Amino acid sequence: MDTGKMSWRPTYRSSKFRNVYGKVGNREHCFDGFPITKNVHDNHFCAVNPKFLAVVTESAGGGSFIVIPVSQCGRLDSHYPKVCGHQGNVLDIKWNPFFENIIASCSEDTSVRVWEIPEGGLRRNMTEAVLELYGHSRRVGVIEWHPTSSGILFSAGYDYKILIWNLEIGEPVKMIDCHTDVILSMSFNTDGSLLATSCKDKKLRVIEPRSGAVLQQASCKNHRVNRVVFLGNMKRLLTTGVSRWNTRQIALWDQEDLSMPIVEEDIDGLSGLLFPFYDADTHMLYLAGKGDGNIRYFEITTEKPYFQYLTEFRSPAPQKGLGVMPKHGLDVGACEVYRFYKLVTLKGLIEPISMIVPRRSDTYQEDIYPMTAGTEPALSASEWLSGINRDPVLMSLKEGYQRPHQLVFKAPVKEKKSMVVNGIDLLENVPPRTENELLRMFFRQQEELRRLKEELTTKDVRIRQLELELNNLKNVSPNNV
Repeated sequence: MDTGKMSWRPTYRSSKFRNVYGKVGNREHCFDGFPITKNVHDNHFCAVNPKFLAVVTESAGGGSFIVIPVSQCGRLDSHYPKVCGHQGNVLDIKWNPFFENIIASCSEDTSVRVWEIPEGGLRRNMTEAVLELYGHSRRVGVIEWHPTSSGILFSAGYDYKILIWNLEIGEPVKMIDCHTDVILSMSFNTDGSLLATSCKDKKLRVIEPRSGAVLQQASCKNHRVNRVVFLGNMKRLLTTGVSRWNTRQIALWDQEDLSMPIVEEDIDGLSGLLFPFYDADTHMLYLAGKGDGNIRYFEITTEKPYFQYLTEFRSPAPQKGLGVMPKHGLDVGACEVYRFYKLVTLKGLIEPISMIVPRRSDTYQEDIYPMTAGTEPALSASEWLSGINRDPVLMSLKEGYQRPHQLVFKAPVKEKKSMVVNGIDLLENVPPRTENELLRMFFRQQEELRRLKEELTTKDVRIRQLELELNNLKNVSPNNV
């Protein structure tokens, strides 16, 4: 294993990304006046796609997030409608990669919800989700969509469990129960056949998600792992974490042998969590520290030195989180290879930061835009669950993004019933562990009681109407005889 200080003097070699630079959007392209959440949970609180920007907001009582069209820059109206169905703080939000109007959220209220945003954005507050998914006994901290299947969602809760939801039926179909502490992050390989997780129990795991089998496990004593990300098809994992000397580190691992990292590199002595972002098309890694103003970027190679430091984007404003625009939403005419949406909490500001490869020619730059994962699912939820793996359906960015046909998300009609996964009923009475959990359970039951009372009243009224109609028919029939 190689270890040591990283050389900040770039070694100039023939890399087309050597001169990549970050460009902040002009003031008129920024989003202003957002009441960004003050929650200290280590997530991005921001999700973006070519249609919409979603940001978790500060709200009294319950949790909410704002969704606005990505073209609607400028100052936000203080009365702008919100998505506000959760009873607890929203901890994570993710857009569906195949349906641009579908977003999932998870919350301290133990639920995962799936929302359908109308074309053009919200006109009034949205409180009704397309799907409400209850299966965790404690708050849900992380959600991830499957990268190739259209209806599979993963959620990780503070009950140390990962649930796999089949949205075609609106039920959990698998529970992964191998973690002994809070799951910090999840990452899929390219075809979604492997899941890597980092956990507070200081272990890095590679899991076969359908069986729940742990294929590889690393106990990280020297490198305390915080975040993990698969490096495309390189059969490598990258983790960010902290060394035994409390310096921030990155480490490279072979996904088939986690006994020892291939290489570890110290970054700096700051304390903020390092978020890794990997672009499989350019083999570029971006490192952004929570509370930092800068974003460092590297090129990843399969041979030594593995990490080729390029340079860094600097800014005085600290970032709380970063949303990332999918590839088909980038400006290929400007040679943009990556775009962040940076949350600046103190200013209530969201800044777009474009990573640009400087080129003199105005023609399409084929070498920096290979075929990339598109917006067509490779397989359905039932196909993936049956054991089929398929690589993503690729698309070219050359002719601008054109969707072949509009997919329609169909939510299942659900009946209330018990949810049994691995022989355990997830909706049985799980004893609350804290006062907050007790309160949340109480309010959830109050809401259910209110809904059942309303339903009962409606049915009583309908019964009375039918009785009157029956009496009228009885009174009319003797006269007709």
